[in-house]
Amino acid sequence: MNKLITQLRIIIPILVGTAIYAFGLHYFVIPNQLMEGGATGVAVLLNYAVGFPLSITTLVLNIPLFWLGWKTLGRGQMMYTIVGIIALSSFLALMELLIERKWIVPFQGSHDYMLVALYAGVTLGTGLGIVFRFGGTTGGVDIVARIMTRSKGMSMGQMILTFDALIIGLSLLYIPIEKFLYTLVTVFIASKLIDFIQDGAYAAKAFSIITEYGETIAKQVTLELDRGVTLIPAKGAFSGQQKEVVYCVVQRQEIRRLKTIIRNIDPRAFIVINEVHDVLGEGFKEE
Repeated sequence: MNKLITQLRIIIPILVGTAIYAFGLHYFVIPNQLMEGGATGVAVLLNYAVGFPLSITTLVLNIPLFWLGWKTLGRGQMMYTIVGIIALSSFLALMELLIERKWIVPFQGSHDYMLVALYAGVTLGTGLGIVFRFGGTTGGVDIVARIMTRSKGMSMGQMILTFDALIIGLSLLYIPIEKFLYTLVTVFIASKLIDFIQDGAYAAKAFSIITEYGETIAKQVTLELDRGVTLIPAKGAFSGQQKEVVYCVVQRQEIRRLKTIIRNIDPRAFIVINEVHDVLGEGFKEE
């Protein structure tokens, strides 16, 4: 029962986040011919080019990527990703139905699209920020970036930025340069909202965990998060007990999952979380 409640506390916010994100796409982005990055951006591009429904295209594009991620990254890293993918496609389909029946009328700018770009950035950033904060993703290039990070040692942030820049750049074939520039405003605001909601300005946090179960925690972190862990011998000054300090650096979207791993193994563990201003090494930024 406790496990179910714990999972619901993660799944429900992911559902809320994908609902907000789907609303932003159909209410602000699509009717004003703006763009988005990732697999969703490809779906938006196909919608502009040939009129494919956003909900179906998003799901179809993510199926092979999810299968690849499941085979490469394993079940632990993909469980909440499938929740995000299915939820996003479902909410996109719901928005399409509501718009078709005219229960929701999308917002269309007349001349000045700055208001559209601002609100699109706020809704997309808020939705994705909630999803990422609770350990989920909406699939797409996040999966590819994780695979490339694991196999090639590339920076996940740089991989995502490269894919997004390529997809948004291709939109110039179908949208005017003015809309492209407003899209950049939307993407910038969305990225700031994601950072704000996740309560951090950089892509990583450092965990120092004082525990008697260091090796067990380290093994589970390596298995579920595919992150390197350092074990440091320690001794309690007051108790004289021998313990270990587990040191690990993770990305923001992995914070909640790491906390859950620690609490499941050692509820009495002492955890210190520090902001990381720069990370060089495998899985993060490479010089």
